[in-house]
Amino acid sequence: MMRASVFDLPIVLEDASFVARGVTILDSLSLALAAGPPAVLVGPNGAGKTTLIRLAMGLVAPTRGRVTWGGRENVTPTRRAIVFQRPVMRRRSAAGNIRYALAAADVPRVARAARVEELLTLVGLTGLGDRPARKLSGGEQQRLALARALAKEPRVLFLDEPTASLDPAATKAIEDVIRTVTMRGIKVVMSTHDLGEAKRLGGEIMLMHRGRVIESSPAETFFSAPRTEEGRRFIDGELLV
Repeated sequence: MMRASVFDLPIVLEDASFVARGVTILDSLSLALAAGPPAVLVGPNGAGKTTLIRLAMGLVAPTRGRVTWGGRENVTPTRRAIVFQRPVMRRRSAAGNIRYALAAADVPRVARAARVEELLTLVGLTGLGDRPARKLSGGEQQRLALARALAKEPRVLFLDEPTASLDPAATKAIEDVIRTVTMRGIKVVMSTHDLGEAKRLGGEIMLMHRGRVIESSPAETFFSAPRTEEGRRFIDGELLV
């Protein structure tokens, strides 16, 4: 069973800002992502959710401030993985996509066949290994993207809007995978526009607005007794501008 590594967690942002083309996308953020249940980022479009995920993953560097992983800076993200909202499928079978990810993760060739089947089962794609990845449905492709990400046995898994545009059945399948990997000790950090999903999955809800986390609390507390006016309005479906 996988556990959160001291070398990856906590992920700490210290007064971190990100500016692109003169626009401040993240504004002096200070927060910590520790081991435990999923951290779910919610907020309006343009709040900075995707950029925060990319920063915490290590794909981009802060313009100001710093990010540390387990107390260290500039740590190669060998045990972190990310799935984007629209993952690109390689021109090969579903199993071939996973084999490619296993090879990239330096998994020994003799172990790959068993690992492919294990990952297909984990994400609910048993029996679909020979199907061309690009012929899978949108929900199946997203689960295949999760399998590829899990091939490197990450300790932290970042998900950017993993169920956007999926129907309820496909959404449930993704949420089931998230619950399973959480039970295996993998820290999930995800963004979503679906408040129902945030309530179902979130251990900690982080409400973002204008590049800042303006409220952070356990899901039960956030949805029953939000501390901020913005939180109350957001839950009520009002537009935050």
